Parts: sequence; C-alpha cells; structure tokens
Amino acid sequence: MNIPILSVIVVLYNMQREAKRTLYTLSSKYQKDSNENEYEVLVVDNGSQIPIEETFVKSFGANFHLIRFKPSPSPAVSINKAVSIARGNLVMIIIDGARMLSPGILNATLQTFKAFNHPLVATVAYHLGPKRQNISITEGYNQETEDLLLEGIDWKTNGYKLFSVSVLAGSSNNGWFLPLSESSCLTINKTEYNKINGYCESFKTPGGGFVNLDFYKRACENTDNLVILLGEGTFHQFHGGVATNVPLNQHPGPVFRNEYSQIRGYSFTPPTQESILFGKLPKESIPFLNYSVERLIEFENKHKQN
Repeated sequence: MNIPILSVIVVLYNMQREAKRTLYTLSSKYQKDSNENEYEVLVVDNGSQIPIEETFVKSFGANFHLIRFKPSPSPAVSINKAVSIARGNLVMIIIDGARMLSPGILNATLQTFKAFNHPLVATVAYHLGPKRQNISITEGYNQETEDLLLEGIDWKTNGYKLFSVSVLAGSSNNGWFLPLSESSCLTINKTEYNKINGYCESFKTPGGGFVNLDFYKRACENTDNLVILLGEGTFHQFHGGVATNVPLNQHPGPVFRNEYSQIRGYSFTPPTQESILFGKLPKESIPFLNYSVERLIEFENKHKQN
C-alpha cells in the first residue's frame, strides 16, 4: 500500500453545502501538479447533525477517507486523534472545513519541505464576498448571494479567480509581509507537531475559541523556518460560523480571550517571527500584493515615528 508524504486533516461540522467545494479544492483534479499517491485527505466529521457520508467523501478520490470521533465543542481532541492515525510524515491542518483552497497549495507545501529544514508552512486567509463576513452579514450577504458570486467565476477551472471575489480575513489583515495572527491551513512535520503537544485540549469553547491561534503561536515559536506561501490562500465560505459569521458587536472575541488567559496565564499576543515567502504569484493575486506592500510601508513609517 502506498504511504503518502502528506496527510491533510479537514474538520467538518454541519457543512454539507461547504464541504462539496472544500473537498473538491483538495482533489487532484483541482490541485495543480498534484499526485493523489503523495497525499491523503482525512475528513473529520466532528458531530454534524446530518452526518457526512463515506460515499460522498470517497467521490473526491481514492485518497479521501472519512473518520468520526466522539464529538466535542472544540475540535482539538479530534484533530489530535486524526494526527495520531495519519500516515504521512507531514500533517496539514484545516481546522475550518468551510475554507476552499487555492490550486497550488499542496504542491507548494511539498516543495517547501524539500527546500527548508523542518519548516512551518502557513497560508494567508481570505473571506469570500465584498467585505469581511462579520461586516457583510449586516449588509445582506448570505449563502444564497455567495452561491451566485461563485457561479459567476469559473473557479473549478482556475481557482486563482477566488482572489477576485474575496477580501483578507482579520487574522491576515496585514497581508504577506507582516506577521499573521493564525493560519487556517498550516503544515508541520508530525514529529514537530508531537514535540509541541499538538492542539491544546483545554480549550472547550464551541468552535475552539483561540485554540488555532494558540497552536500557530506555539508552532511559530518552535521553528527556525516559518514559511508563508506567496500567491496562495484559503477562502472562507459563509456557513454561520461561531466567530466568522456573526456581526462584530456579537463577536465572541472577549470570551475567547478570557479562556486563553485562563489557560495560559497571560493575554494572547500574535507571534512576531519573521517569515520566508515561498511560491509563485498568480496575476489574480496582484491586488493583494500591492495592499501588502502598502501595509508594510505604513508599519515601517509608524515604527520610525515611535
């Protein structure tokens, strides 16, 4: 039996609509220069009210597998269990299964591990729609308008067109050249994952609260090579998420921060490690390159003033 190099772990919870697109973007039909023998996709159904069916998961490729664990409000336990049975030496974590991928992520990730010693590979996150979904939800954005938005671009043929209908997520607001607060699609060597004890199961808030930010911060602090994939990203679909799809005045951020402080004993601050940019720059992403440069200039000017 073929042993894959990379194990992709995708967590789904009540995402029947979104899973169709997310899983397609992980298939070898969509991912450029990908070989399904090099990777497996472990689809974790974390207690969906309408369970994901195995036949549905298998329809995206022979390398797709459905696994179920006892559901919990936080996905940390399920992720750690999935990593423990993953066959690849590298594990890619997609904690929110509503996030579609750009078509070069898998190949670029594998190339990164060939180029650098034990890197942590992260991607910038985007929201589908005209504004961040916490804002656009108050202006009528919903699943129906998003369906029409995606029908208007041929994203299955060219996934980079997703850049044209998206905006940067709050955690990635500074773009490519300044630190991220977290990554919605990150890859780490399995040995390094275990070395930092994986995802912290003390986080109990529905959706995990700051569990992904916590893992990303710890992983950043324990790597010499933080690599951000240039010209790639994940694109969040509207699905009624605990944090991403509520108005800003209802955002559970204070609850998340309080839980983090109780667990760690100090307030959360984003990691500050400098990163290495790796990859190609598709023309569709150039507006975000320009924006990233502007944010960097603003930061440098502010730093000089202080």
